Amino acid sequence: MKKWYIAFLVFYSSTINAQEVKTIHVFVALCDNVNQGIVPVPATLGNGEKPQTNLYWGAAYGVKSFLKYKAKQWILVKKIHRPSEIVLERLLFKHRSKNAYLLADAYKGAAIKNCTEAYLKALNSEDVVTIHNDGKKLSFGGAAQLLAYIGHDGLMEFTVSPPVRKGTATKKEAIILACFSKRYFKPYLQKLAVTPVLWTTNLMAPEAYTLVAAIDAWLNNKSNDELREQAAQAYHKYQKCGIRGARRLLVSGF
Repeated sequence: MKKWYIAFLVFYSSTINAQEVKTIHVFVALCDNVNQGIVPVPATLGNGEKPQTNLYWGAAYGVKSFLKYKAKQWILVKKIHRPSEIVLERLLFKHRSKNAYLLADAYKGAAIKNCTEAYLKALNSEDVVTIHNDGKKLSFGGAAQLLAYIGHDGLMEFTVSPPVRKGTATKKEAIILACFSKRYFKPYLQKLAVTPVLWTTNLMAPEAYTLVAAIDAWLNNKSNDELREQAAQAYHKYQKCGIRGARRLLVSGF
């Protein structure tokens, strides 16, 4: 009986731990002077084929650089070069103190529409991405609980067909750091019954400090209002835009 009880506890503990794993998937459309309707940035920052120096990836406040060098709570544990023709780099990060993993994908700037479509499909519980790390099988894409998009808001220039909502789709939460993202993404998120925990009402700099602040609040089970405030404080800190302006820019919910 004692051996059986110990075995049960081990099984129960491992099951609970597996359930507690939180997965976050970040879709980054690389900044692209040629293929996106943006105000041009310096050539090295706006080359959508070169993630290592791209404004939204390898530059100081890009997703890769900020998470790797400035966000001390995250550790880079795996790098996958060019997992597909349009995803130039994939990075897996592990949180230092929480049972959480973050997968970030750098999409070619010219493939911004593909990136947007992939993001919406993931919000609909489609296209699960499986990553193996340290003996663990981690599920992202349509299996991630939190899905974020960073980059230019391509929906200002093109439309995409929204996925047909799956009856089996699991509840998703979304962060969309792009200009006027609430206005342009709202119809899609409403149709997919997704909860927007953070998006924008105006022009913005979609850099990683805002993302990291929001994710930190999410991992600590903060309310959406608290998450929004934490993100706004981070945006104001780096942009020096005034906290009132940051609060008007970054909002939660519909």
